Amino acid sequence: MTHGIEETIARGMCIGCGTCSAVTQGAVSLQLNRYGMYTASLDSATDEQTRLASRVCPFSDDAPDEDQLGAPTGGGNALPTDPRVGHYGRVFAGRHASQEYLMGSSSGGLTSWLLQQLLDESMVDAVIHVGRDTEDGRLFQYTISTDIESVVAQRKSQYYPTTLRDVLTAASTDKKRYALVGVPCFIKAARLLCLQDPVLHESIRVFVGLVCGHLKSPFFAESLSWQVGIPPSELEAVDFRMKNEARLASDYDFGARRRGSGDFTRKRTKDLVGGNWGHGAFQPEACNFCDDIFAETADVVFGDAWLLKYMKEWRGTNVVITRNNEIDEIFDKGRLAGTIDIEDISLDSAAHSQAGNFRHRRDGLALRLSDDVEAGLSVPQKRIKPARDHVTRKRAAIVRQRRRMSRMSLEVFADARERGQLDLYLRTMRAEIARYRKMDRGQFSWVEVTRVWNNIRSTFRKAGSAGSSDKN
Repeated sequence: MTHGIEETIARGMCIGCGTCSAVTQGAVSLQLNRYGMYTASLDSATDEQTRLASRVCPFSDDAPDEDQLGAPTGGGNALPTDPRVGHYGRVFAGRHASQEYLMGSSSGGLTSWLLQQLLDESMVDAVIHVGRDTEDGRLFQYTISTDIESVVAQRKSQYYPTTLRDVLTAASTDKKRYALVGVPCFIKAARLLCLQDPVLHESIRVFVGLVCGHLKSPFFAESLSWQVGIPPSELEAVDFRMKNEARLASDYDFGARRRGSGDFTRKRTKDLVGGNWGHGAFQPEACNFCDDIFAETADVVFGDAWLLKYMKEWRGTNVVITRNNEIDEIFDKGRLAGTIDIEDISLDSAAHSQAGNFRHRRDGLALRLSDDVEAGLSVPQKRIKPARDHVTRKRAAIVRQRRRMSRMSLEVFADARERGQLDLYLRTMRAEIARYRKMDRGQFSWVEVTRVWNNIRSTFRKAGSAGSSDKN
């Protein structure tokens, strides 16, 4: 059975990217669900419009997968491939040379620096990226920046649901040249839309990917803010990643600002319920079915260099994989000018910086697919086959508990928010986290870490030998 956009929506697997709405000129509408996330509705769409929408949905079998899409350019597709990251050219780690610039960035500052260079060298006229201070009452939304000052002002990570619908609709009519920034599923969706829209195909010149662990509901920002003393009704702004020179780069603070106040209230993120990324709080269901970590369909991808060598540098370091020679030249110029500090690293090191992400997106995905198939649920075809025998019982229990925690966090916080009772959420999730920790205790000894990583690498090799056209 084909898993199309109808099944994606029915399973609660829509990520809200909005390309289905853009390609059908709004016939497929977007709505906000109970959890504050965008989801598509086919109620007003014809059968033909539904079929068209399914061809641009990143979780539909009617659309090409990441292997079939490949890199955006012929040169990128001529590069070697690795099942972990897709096509790859240069692989390096680095950061901006300016202390001041780094302090205003979540990581090494190289993403916003590249966007500035694209504008400065007139390779693009504008940047499509996520910005703050939207007019609809939400904390973040996709916006279009036409100058370097705006790009710099909108830096930092924004763990918040957004949609491409409006900005791509605008980009399809104004004849500007764009760089588009997004997480893997959004980049894939935009690439799929470009296959259907020749104007956008010509307009979007550079696809800039962001390594993604998973997306979040607005509840993530609201729950952390509430825990530092600012309830959702009084929240004006958040800073998800405030650096702390006394800790590793991965051990940052969360900050929130009350409406009418000029100061952020901050607290160590890991001390807040839901702040541990491994607990999967407020994760959309779609993220349980994504196997693209390094934005395989983008020209370049940026992530955090979560390797001990770089985590010791509290100011932050990016890991970067390029798939475009013009972008390589920009980085070379920046290094020679002393504006950025970069050093080549191995592909294995880049992949290992996301070891936990691979466990979730590849190892865990196989188990989740198997569970859902056995339950008679529709699942999309992925490049990872459904399986259970690749994980221990203990590991399987952890994967399932993490999925349970994601679902519960959304339901329980929605109730807590409606009742104005934060403790309702905190009590429930603390109990679930305690259960998770009990399962996880002793899970990753060095022997176990090595076993899991070798198993993942073996899976990659098998996937690679199966050929790029095999969806598994």
